[in-house]
Amino acid sequence: MKLDILAFGAHPDDVELGCSATIAKEIALGKKVGIVDLTRGELGTRGSAELRDQEAAKAAEILGVSVRENLGFSDGFFKNDKEHQLAVIRMIRKYQPDIVLCNAVDDRHIDHPKGSKLVSDACFLSGLLKIATSIDGVAQEKWRPKQVYHYIQWKNIEPDFVVDVTGYMDKKIASVMAYASQFYDPNSEEPETPITSKNFTDSIEYRAKDLGRLVGVDFAEGFNSERYVGVKSLSEIF
Repeated sequence: MKLDILAFGAHPDDVELGCSATIAKEIALGKKVGIVDLTRGELGTRGSAELRDQEAAKAAEILGVSVRENLGFSDGFFKNDKEHQLAVIRMIRKYQPDIVLCNAVDDRHIDHPKGSKLVSDACFLSGLLKIATSIDGVAQEKWRPKQVYHYIQWKNIEPDFVVDVTGYMDKKIASVMAYASQFYDPNSEEPETPITSKNFTDSIEYRAKDLGRLVGVDFAEGFNSERYVGVKSLSEIF
C-alpha cells in the first residue's frame, strides 16, 4: 500500500499530540496517511504497554489512518544505529510515502530528538540502491520521501511553517484523549507526571490557538523543515 504521508513517533501518542490535526485535515482532503510508532511506550509511568496498544488502536480509528504499525523498539534505550535504521527503512520502502512526519528536533524527552534523527537518517538511506531490505522474503525497492517535516512537541520551538488546522481540533483532542491512562484524570490514584496536569491537557488547544493567532487563523500546528520550503507563487502564502 502506497501512502501519501507516513508519520513516525517515538511513542504512541507522540503523533497525536504533535500533528494529528494536520493528519485529520490531510485525510479529509483525500490523502492516505499511516502511523508508525517506534516503541510501545512501556516505560510510561501510567498504564502499560498492552494498554497503550489498545489506546493507539482507538486513536488511529478516530483519525481514520489507513494503517498503524509498531516497531517494538526499546523505550528509552533504542539507538540510531544500523539495526534500527534498517527497520525504519523497511517501513519507508513498504509504504513509499511522499512526506514523512517525525518527532521534534529538540525536546525534553530524550527519545524525541533521538527518534527524529533516526527517522531522518533512515529517509536518506532508504533512497540508496545498494542497501538491501526485504519483508517476508520479498526484496524491496529503494524509496526516498520528497519531504521530511518535524512536528513540535514539549518545547516551544520556532516553526519553519504552520498548517491551518481550523475545523480539525476536535478530532485531534479526541485522538489524544484516547490515551486516557496518560492524561489528566482527577480521580486517578496513579503518580503524577508532566503530562497528567490539567494545564498540559489545556495546552493542546491553547498552543494551537496561539500559533493560529500569529498567522490569522483559529488554530494551527507548527513544523520544522530540513530544507527550504518552496511555494509555487506568492499568492499561495496566506
